[in-house]
Amino acid sequence: MRTTLVSKLAEDLKGSEIIKLAGEIAEKIKQGEPIINLTIGDFNPQLFPIPKALKTEIISAYENDMTNYPPANGIIELREAVSQFIARKESLNYSPDEIQIACGARPLIYATYQALINPDEKVLFPVPSWNNNHYCHLSHAQRVEINTVKENNFMPTDAEIKPYISKVAMIALCSPLNPTGTVFSMEQLENICQLVLDENIRREKINQKPLYLLFDQIYSLLTFDETVHVSPVQLFPALEAYTIYIDGLSKAFAATGVRVGWAFGPKNVMQKMKSILGHIGAWAPKAEQVAVAKYLTKHEQVDTFLQEINQKVEIRLTKLFQGFKTLRDQGYRITPIEPKAAIYLTVNFNLIGQKMEDGTVIENTEQITQYILNDAQIGIVPFYSFGTQRDNTWYRVSVGTLSLDDIEEVFNRLEKSLSKLK
Repeated sequence: MRTTLVSKLAEDLKGSEIIKLAGEIAEKIKQGEPIINLTIGDFNPQLFPIPKALKTEIISAYENDMTNYPPANGIIELREAVSQFIARKESLNYSPDEIQIACGARPLIYATYQALINPDEKVLFPVPSWNNNHYCHLSHAQRVEINTVKENNFMPTDAEIKPYISKVAMIALCSPLNPTGTVFSMEQLENICQLVLDENIRREKINQKPLYLLFDQIYSLLTFDETVHVSPVQLFPALEAYTIYIDGLSKAFAATGVRVGWAFGPKNVMQKMKSILGHIGAWAPKAEQVAVAKYLTKHEQVDTFLQEINQKVEIRLTKLFQGFKTLRDQGYRITPIEPKAAIYLTVNFNLIGQKMEDGTVIENTEQITQYILNDAQIGIVPFYSFGTQRDNTWYRVSVGTLSLDDIEEVFNRLEKSLSKLK
């Protein structure tokens, strides 16, 4: 069969490690294996349905035939509702003209890269992080990766960023962080923001292109206990000219498939993103936009739902954390990190060097993943799926599809499998 030639961009684009693992798990489930799948950053709608009021508004919008093209930057009613929502929830003041609507956060991140980054310019981001490596590839940008550590919440520090600050075009940050569920402390983010502000003062004096901040806060409304979400413009209003926020409905409202996301930032950048997204048709469906615009103004119902989903997520994360701590205390080589936000728990499965029942010694992270999947029948995602070195033994555990009844079974299976290792 003749090989079809494709572009170098397409040829060199690496597939998602998460999707690859998810495909393997899906096949096992199809074959009847009782896999508990803790890999995907999504929700089981039976456990986490979207808000009833939002569902009602979506149905109503379709019944009223709201099915034609929306404006490329989103209907004005939704941009006004988002403007009021972020002012109420985050004390951030952005006009509707500074807001861009799209079909989720992904095209907004892509459009940010396309609007701000020239080929071969450098983008700095921490690892682990979600998909920045792929967006750099699609934008022909050079990657500057900061390998983060547990002691810093897996967040980059100002000391780690400083050597590169004059050489990069953009810094891509995410808090709460996918995959770890950790957040920036106020001091951590303040120090980074001060670096960015000082660098832009320097660049302005020599008429150089600004240093931009891409700040993904899609999980910001899912925080627990005393955790406080902080963001750049809250800390330094002068950063408004350089910061592009990524946010949306997907996570805090369990609405991953509804596909309504929003970015906000400098008006001129939003206008360029509007053009890019308009050309690729990445707008959110009009009926969903109409529905979300109406739903976000129902303040009491919004706040009640957010309180409820936070409680549902937190109880799952807490139970998982306690279960992993128990395994650790029993002597198994497991280290969990206390959950702070998002729908993820971070766990170190340090099983390198242990011997399976058939005498095979676990030598790498791939073998850990496969052992947990095949023996315990539990799917978890290694951090190398988020850009770290492949010998990293930290994992993301997601609770969006996990019922409370499944949690006891998770630890029954894990303890049985871990006890076989020598």
